[in-house]
Amino acid sequence: QVQLVESGGGLVQAGGSLRLSCVASEGTFAGHGMGWFRQSPGKEREFVAAITWSGASTPYADSVKGRFTISRDNAKITVYLQMDSLKPEDTAVYYCARSRRDMVALTTWEYDHWGQGTQVTVSS
Repeated sequence: QVQLVESGGGLVQAGGSLRLSCVASEGTFAGHGMGWFRQSPGKEREFVAAITWSGASTPYADSVKGRFTISRDNAKITVYLQMDSLKPEDTAVYYCARSRRDMVALTTWEYDHWGQGTQVTVSS
């Protein structure tokens, strides 16, 4: 059974930083890309960043490029999202997800398992 558990969300002032973590269950991480999405009230879930199994490809949404960094530690079955220079518009529930295979995946339908989400709130 695939389980993804996010942590690291919280309340931070604009300009601050947070690091999100997502731990996968054993045996479900290998050979898959991973991604981070976010969703604000009344809005659709949107792509934030993704990473392939090797880490060689890491696409970002334009809105976070240069501020957020995705990484993974395959030995620890964990994917991270380092968020710097946070803005109030980054406020959302952040979800990690596992892609269906090792691929650059930018849309929700390319992911087959999702975490429960972690709230990030950025105050102005």
